Amino acid sequence: MQETALITGGALRIGEALVRHLAKKGWNIAIHFNRSHQSAQKIADELSKSYPNQKFITFQSNLTVDTEIEDLIPAVIHKLRIPSLLINNASVFEPKSLKETSACFFDEQMKVNFRAPFILSRNFANLCKKGNIINLVDTRITTNKSDFAAYTLSKKALWELTKMAAFEFGPAIRVNGIAPGLTLAPAEKGENYLLNLAKHIPMKRPGGVDPILQSLDHILENDYLTGQLLFCDGGENLGYIN
Repeated sequence: MQETALITGGALRIGEALVRHLAKKGWNIAIHFNRSHQSAQKIADELSKSYPNQKFITFQSNLTVDTEIEDLIPAVIHKLRIPSLLINNASVFEPKSLKETSACFFDEQMKVNFRAPFILSRNFANLCKKGNIINLVDTRITTNKSDFAAYTLSKKALWELTKMAAFEFGPAIRVNGIAPGLTLAPAEKGENYLLNLAKHIPMKRPGGVDPILQSLDHILENDYLTGQLLFCDGGENLGYIN
């Protein structure tokens, strides 16, 4: 029987790479999006043609609205089947220091990056009963840099959720995290943006999405792994090299 995965933020960037990777491995995929309807549908249509024996369905949900988050997994179960994999990938990533962070801005970052994964993970445990949850964290959690203060705090909280959920949900559900580093440059940045940043990490180069996909495979294949965080960041978590 084909397994089903729900990937939040599956229409763009890392999310799209995760969708395409699992499609190649035979999964049915629920592609979540908020505003990127055209991108999500394009991917679903393309994959449906390439893999006609699998199902690819898009699901719209605003991850700042509790009722829409609550409805997401039941909708996936209704239209596909009970998912055995939840990847909490969707996030918002905006710069503001602690002093610049308003209560409203803080709430927006926390809702998407932490509150939504919390609700989805709880619902996955209650409705799906077994499988895997994988949270996309960030290598920034190892530092106290405050240039993306609310974002970093939300990812620190997500890592703590990962451990707590692994402790409570096992053995039926394994919960792990992946912490990317220099993966994809922001849309508004040039080609040299990541190359310049990479000069200050041990591996001296950006990683792209492949290390994330390899980490995903490792988590899925190692059925004794839970409560762990895989850093695929070229050693960035070890410190900043001048």
